[in-house]
Amino acid sequence: MAPLLSLNQSTCLQPLSRMALNLNSPSLMPFKGCSHHQSNFLSSKPNALPSTKSCSKILFAMNMNASQPNDHGKSNIDLVINKARKLWDNSPQEIKTFPWTRALENFTQLIIDIILVVFQYLYIPVMAITSVSEMSYCAHERKLVIVPLPILIGVAVAGVLKNRALKLSPFLKDAKVPWHLYANIVFFTLIKLPGPFYPYWGRIFIPHFANGGLFRTLWFLFLWYRKQKKDVNINLEK
Repeated sequence: MAPLLSLNQSTCLQPLSRMALNLNSPSLMPFKGCSHHQSNFLSSKPNALPSTKSCSKILFAMNMNASQPNDHGKSNIDLVINKARKLWDNSPQEIKTFPWTRALENFTQLIIDIILVVFQYLYIPVMAITSVSEMSYCAHERKLVIVPLPILIGVAVAGVLKNRALKLSPFLKDAKVPWHLYANIVFFTLIKLPGPFYPYWGRIFIPHFANGGLFRTLWFLFLWYRKQKKDVNINLEK
């Protein structure tokens, strides 16, 4: 048994000796250099800690500066205000006495009047087209007989809303713009717009109810502006 154990040990030690010889061969010298550089890199990690500390200090300083209030923007605003005051003080007396507030009010009123006129001329055709489409839907569903009922209800509700607004604020009678009538138009339009999304009976009743209120409100608008034109003509004749 002893000769067999010695033979096994010798055969196991031969590959290990060959591997040791191969590691010392010239072909593996570059890999040794790489391992040497890696060891140097690992050994140099503690030396890189000061640079990370300095970076953290810089970031902390940046955060402190960002957290401080920005006085530069305030100084720019103050500079602009001071320049505007100096320009106003150095301007002629005619510019100072000009009624800028009244001019701004007149300009705003002109813009509002233009928007309202455009709204009137565009709203009436759109309303007519949508009303015809709603009538055609009721005709398709064979419900034209009950269409006048919601229209009459809408007409009555529009009259009630108009009278109620005049009672709550009597100054609307002498106002240049009938804001209460435009508010009624917006109210009935918001009811009319989701017409296709209502349930079955809602698609039949609610749009025609809104149409009745809109037709009555538009008639009130026509009477309002006709009365204003008559008043203007009477004042011109005087």
